[in-house]
Amino acid sequence: MSKLAGKRVLIVEDEAIIAFAIEDMLVELGCVIIGPALRLDEACDLADTELIDAAILDVNINSERSYPVADRLHQRGVPFVFATGYDREGLEWRGSDPEIIAKPYRRDQVQSALERMID
Repeated sequence: MSKLAGKRVLIVEDEAIIAFAIEDMLVELGCVIIGPALRLDEACDLADTELIDAAILDVNINSERSYPVADRLHQRGVPFVFATGYDREGLEWRGSDPEIIAKPYRRDQVQSALERMID
């Protein structure tokens, strides 16, 4: 059984096909899915109201940055990973040093990143 079994993971991704692919990966690992949030306002609402153990945030959500979600999670002490095609220097979020996974996602990358954050 995965270390992630039962962990509540927020998915923020504006491309439905990618969001559902991540959801499938996480369900296979035993995670409980929050979302997926396809819009920034929806993601902010979930970040404010849901019990979350970790999150995967696409940096770009419908031409906006997901930084408001990152800020909310950071304030709540919820670890998250940015998913992006950018390198670290391309990120403009100025909170803690975030974990980053590159697109396209691989299950082992997602699993390792989440396990490091939650452990």
